Amino acid sequence: MTNPIRDTDDDAREMAVGFLRSCRHAALGVMITDQQPLVTRIAFGLDLDGTPLSLISGLSAHTKALRARPQCSLLLGEPGERGDPLSHPRLSLMATAQIMPRDGADHDARAAHYLSQTPKAKLYLSLADFTFVRFAVQEAALNGGFGKAYQLQPSDLGL
Repeated sequence: MTNPIRDTDDDAREMAVGFLRSCRHAALGVMITDQQPLVTRIAFGLDLDGTPLSLISGLSAHTKALRARPQCSLLLGEPGERGDPLSHPRLSLMATAQIMPRDGADHDARAAHYLSQTPKAKLYLSLADFTFVRFAVQEAALNGGFGKAYQLQPSDLGL
């Protein structure tokens, strides 16, 4: 059997970066116990330096899981209205979560930047249990459509 992973090229890098810049939600995968995974939808944006970012509630199961075990994955991209859902492009990020303190020196700048991408998050920013989480990407997998699979490194994503 031949390796289905193609050599990473500029088209793959461009497609992956396009996902990072355009997606406004993602599926977040965490481990809530040693045996039980959880996948949930979260808002998605980029931090001031381009690192993947979300605003999450400290009351949620996924935040509690990230505090206990920061390794996680994110899936960006949705199937189109037509055709086989598996033929539509998507990007998986394997990352380590870093929950940011609300009283951090860069919180206000981060919040303003995040609101420029996700204006409806203004309500959540005013709630005391919401805080930002940054996702330090270790590697990524791009499925650019049928027969277009790539492994990417943070540098391929501009991170």
